[in-house]
Amino acid sequence: MTRRILLALACVCTVVTSGVAVRAQALDPIRYTLRFPAPHTHYVEVEAAIPTAGRAEIEVYMATWTPGSYLIREYERHVEAVTASAGTRAVNVVKSTKNRWKITTGGAPNVTLRYKVYSREMTVRNNWVESAFAMLNGAPTFITLVERAARPHEVRVELPAAWKRVETALEPVSGSTNTFRAPDFDTIVDSPIIIGNPVTREFTVDGKKHTVVFEGDASLIDADRVAADVQKIVMAAKGVMGSLPYPHYHFMTMVTESSGALEHKNSYLGMTNRFATRTRNAYLGFLGTLSHEYFHNWNVKRLRPVELGPFDYENENYVKTLWVAEGFTDYYADILNKRAGIETKDEYLNALSNQIEQVQTIPGRLVTPVNMASFDTWIKQYRPDENLANISINYYPKGAVIAFLLDAKIRKATNGARSLDTGMQWAMQRYAGDKGYTPDQFYAVMSEAAGTDLKGWFAKTAESTDELEYTEALEYFGLRFHPVDMRNARAYIGGGTRNDAGRLIITSVRRGTPGIDAGLNVDDEIIAIDDVRVRADGLAARLDQYKPGDKIAVTVARRDRLMQIDVTLGPEPGRTWRLEALPNATAEQTAHLNALIEGK
Repeated sequence: MTRRILLALACVCTVVTSGVAVRAQALDPIRYTLRFPAPHTHYVEVEAAIPTAGRAEIEVYMATWTPGSYLIREYERHVEAVTASAGTRAVNVVKSTKNRWKITTGGAPNVTLRYKVYSREMTVRNNWVESAFAMLNGAPTFITLVERAARPHEVRVELPAAWKRVETALEPVSGSTNTFRAPDFDTIVDSPIIIGNPVTREFTVDGKKHTVVFEGDASLIDADRVAADVQKIVMAAKGVMGSLPYPHYHFMTMVTESSGALEHKNSYLGMTNRFATRTRNAYLGFLGTLSHEYFHNWNVKRLRPVELGPFDYENENYVKTLWVAEGFTDYYADILNKRAGIETKDEYLNALSNQIEQVQTIPGRLVTPVNMASFDTWIKQYRPDENLANISINYYPKGAVIAFLLDAKIRKATNGARSLDTGMQWAMQRYAGDKGYTPDQFYAVMSEAAGTDLKGWFAKTAESTDELEYTEALEYFGLRFHPVDMRNARAYIGGGTRNDAGRLIITSVRRGTPGIDAGLNVDDEIIAIDDVRVRADGLAARLDQYKPGDKIAVTVARRDRLMQIDVTLGPEPGRTWRLEALPNATAEQTAHLNALIEGK
């Protein structure tokens, strides 16, 4: 039986465990205690006091994946030393599947489960424990009952002497120190915990506290600047969606020279490097990620595809609209930074150009529709290989570009009276919370915002491999793609390479390039061109000695056997997807663009 959380039914719930139904008044919580007796060994020790309702046997489990990161990650592989007791008496624990355990209770009303979790993966999807701090996520930490009820979960943290504070979006338990409460398992999974000596800043918007948290080496991070700009982003997001849907919010960043970020219902967890606020490009990148995860407060955490809740934490949850969940969020990330006054108009157009360029230069856009790329995320998006770009499309940039085109379509159809903001607000009102939307429902609400039926348009843009049509949006906003003179193009083989300890190794070969047409393979080592050696860092300089149309002889080593491959060079693809304002844009077109980027 997979775990499904039902709606809370006032104070009377039905718990179903191993086929036995038990009626209970206000379900007793599972109470966890987290200890770090030797944090330098990268372990957190977990003690879980679990109510049994008098059953002779209970079954517990650990999630195999975490929401927002769609890959089975087998968190149970880091669990060890699993024991259980009822009072002072040891009871039997037997592992029943890869991520489940059965506990013989002897009819005791409570059992205590103890286990250790090895925590040394510096990603936002897992745990990290060291002498200086701990970063814990719910899915890889907490073992819970196999049941279908909204049971409270409490967490108490015992701090090592050198650690001073716990930061989490979980609600503190009144009268307790470092004890927090979640109304259900979903919430504890969705609330990362940082423990150590973090740098924090706070601000309030609409009476709601926002906490900016940095843990790790934050000595070069300008926390005051970040907090001031994040407050502007919060205000810009409120302008898009109309209100703030959470009781409070934590912006949590690990300064650990890593990257990545993951959304949560009342917080986000991200990673960056110590120089994130030192240069403009780095800072805009940092804030772009932050804005993306923050906008998930609305798009995904509350307004969600119907498949994304209640969650089955043990199996894949397939969904075809991640291009909305992630792509539309990516679109708004750049808009928020512009409307907050952090990005310039040119920087916004450059960011949008990057999204378009990613879509239009990937061969897989002509193979896999973006809705199926979403469906296949469990087997492709988080397990990319050298051929992925040839067979699939990334739903982040394509979703963002679809959002841009849809925004223009709604604005044009309503003479500027409504926009994508309107459609997102209406969708939030109708499908947030326990409902969720189907693709057809999402298409319908956007059609209503536009005042015209867009189902056929969505079928073309999201459910087919037809090329996207930009003309309407460009004309409406007074934009064009920057003209590129291909007569001066550089010579081009195609594909990617890396310097492997002085060896020039081919890492990818894309369809439609001279390299794949000639027969170059991934993992070939390029030795020479026209019998003259090519150094690992010298390919670009060597190709500059040729022009498109020239035929060259490329010597490669394939599994240590030398061979010569003739390649006819092509023109390097120009940056033909860079947006700029029309030189003769009308006042009306300019007003349309300003309305988009200023939130009017």
